[in-house]
Amino acid sequence: MGQCAAPKTTSRQPVDVSTVIIVDDDEQVRTALADLFASVGFRVVSVGSATELLRAALPDTPSCLLLDIRLPGVSGLDIQSELAKRGNSLPIVFMTGHGDIPMTVQAMKAGAVDFLGKPFRHPDLLRAVNAALAQDRAQREIRKSVRILQDRYKSLTPREAEVMWHVTRGLLNKEIAFVIGVTEATIKVHRSNLTRKMGANSVAELVLMAQKLEIQEPPKPE
Repeated sequence: MGQCAAPKTTSRQPVDVSTVIIVDDDEQVRTALADLFASVGFRVVSVGSATELLRAALPDTPSCLLLDIRLPGVSGLDIQSELAKRGNSLPIVFMTGHGDIPMTVQAMKAGAVDFLGKPFRHPDLLRAVNAALAQDRAQREIRKSVRILQDRYKSLTPREAEVMWHVTRGLLNKEIAFVIGVTEATIKVHRSNLTRKMGANSVAELVLMAQKLEIQEPPKPE
């Protein structure tokens, strides 16, 4: 992390609650927004520039970015682009006092949750932020489920992983046995083991798991 001041954090709740990250170069705006979100129970991280945001260690909790589109130097749209390049899917609600239609279209096409003009109506602002936080919670659950599947998949032996590949492509036990060059009884044992390790109750579940894991080719047994 670079040599910059730590982001200002406001909280009236434990640190594991949802976090709103405010990025605006106007300190009065940041303070007012921080007070609003803290008053309804959110943790708040407040920063004044793109540089500060991109260098900061952000909390690993359900979060969203409340981002002014016009910042000194690097714009809010530039931040959106940079976060995407880094693989950061943090949901963004843009805010501006000088927005125009092309900006709005660009932001929304790039995945922004909402685009709000200043001054805000508090219900509109809270509704947009809650929608962004709900999106981040859902994304986190998906990533968590994929990590669990990856750990289960790593527990398979190379042969079990190979059998799973063929099962999820619709081959019957006897067909898999022919392709691999083993007995059908052996395939049944591998299939039973891999199904148990993956926590699947059906072939359909195995297929969905393989899709989530994005397995592109059959593994190469040792």
